Amino acid sequence: MIEGTVAQVPPQGGRKHPHHEFIEIDTSNILFIVGGAFVGLEKIIERRASDGTSVGFGAKAPLTEAEKEANAVKMLKKLQPEDLMKFGLIPEFIGRVPIYAVLDQLNEKTLKMILTEPKNAVLKQYQCLLKMDGVELEFEPEAVDLIAQEAIKRKTGARALRSIVEEIMLDVMYDVPTKADIDKFVITADMVRNRNKAEIVKLPTVKDKGITA
Repeated sequence: MIEGTVAQVPPQGGRKHPHHEFIEIDTSNILFIVGGAFVGLEKIIERRASDGTSVGFGAKAPLTEAEKEANAVKMLKKLQPEDLMKFGLIPEFIGRVPIYAVLDQLNEKTLKMILTEPKNAVLKQYQCLLKMDGVELEFEPEAVDLIAQEAIKRKTGARALRSIVEEIMLDVMYDVPTKADIDKFVITADMVRNRNKAEIVKLPTVKDKGITA
C-alpha cells in the first residue's frame, strides 16, 4: 500500500458485510506519514552513540528531569535505521519510510498558543458554550500560564490541556444553567492551582452605568 497499489476498501470501513462491493483506492499519489511516541528509542540510540563511560572520573553527573527530556530529543535527532530495527520494526517496513523527522518537546509558550490562539482552541470552546447561556467567561493570564505549566508536568503533550481545563470547568458547566443572575465567570490562578470554585462577577447594569433607556 505504501509503495502504491490499488487497494480494495469496504465502504463501511469494516468486514461485517463481506458481500458488499469494495471501493478501489489508488495509493500511488498518497503521502503516508507514520507518527508515534517511540518510547525508549532514545535509550537505544544513546547506547549506540555512547562511549561506554559510566563510572570513575569520566562518569557523568545525574541529569535533572528537564535535562533528560532535552537529551532525549538530542538523541532522537541522531536516529539511524539500525536503531529502529533494534526497537522492533522490520527492515522491509523501515526501507519504505526513508525520511525521519524529530519533533521538539512542547514548551510553555507553545502550549499557551495551542490553548488560546487556534480557531477551535479549548478556551474559546468553553467561552462559546457559556456564551449560549449569556455568560462571559474570562481566564486570567496567570491562570493560562499555570494550565500550560501543569500540562508540561503531565507529559502527555497538548492532550493534557483539555483534561486540565475540563477538571477546572466541570462545576462551572453545571452551575451556569441553574443560576440566572450570573453574568461573568473568572477563572483565576488560585482556582487552577488549588481547584477552587470560579469567581463570579456581576456585570454593571444599564442603570449602574448611568444610562437611561
